Amino acid sequence: MTRPPTAAQRRVIDAADPVTGRLRGTDFQLAALVRRGLAFRHPRPPHDHFLTPAGHRVREEERPATAPAAAEPAPVSGTAGVFAARVGGEEEIPATGPARTREVHSAWQGLLELRRMTNTDGAVDRPCDWERTHLVQAAALALEAAGHRPADGGAGSGGYRVQATPQPEAVAVREPDADALRACAATLEKAGWQAGEYTEPRTGVRYLLASPRRT
Repeated sequence: MTRPPTAAQRRVIDAADPVTGRLRGTDFQLAALVRRGLAFRHPRPPHDHFLTPAGHRVREEERPATAPAAAEPAPVSGTAGVFAARVGGEEEIPATGPARTREVHSAWQGLLELRRMTNTDGAVDRPCDWERTHLVQAAALALEAAGHRPADGGAGSGGYRVQATPQPEAVAVREPDADALRACAATLEKAGWQAGEYTEPRTGVRYLLASPRRT
């Protein structure tokens, strides 16, 4: 790609589903994004369009300082706002209950579909490129979708917390309950991650170091 997307194309990219990368726009806009390598047309009906890894990178790159602020992305279809998995420790906790359960289930199914479409062999048991560039969000979605309880905003509260680490393609998962920590490891491994338990030398606290599996 030699030229940046047009303003109209940028709005289509920014409004893509945050998990699956599904796009909505005119036929002309979507075809132009496909030609640029920023989107692909799914071969199966209804032949929806989705962001490629390059399209996701364009969506996440910072705007030039002189560019006007982009409009807020459109809400995910069928929800009250853009979905985000709970990483644990949020100050503003999303509403719980059946509606949240449906949102999490839908996001997880969407992620499995994204794996099927973007992994070269169509595998759904192995993380895809989107997950490798959204490690914390991807690991948190796997945990929340499996029913694990995230920590609330209070310090020292029970529940999992997913955090970035200095290591490439690795997140730390902390959970004060030892049995719950092992259960988190089992869930991540089932979801296509490698997870090992480690001990912090200074505190003696156990935690998981998890990375997306490649094979």
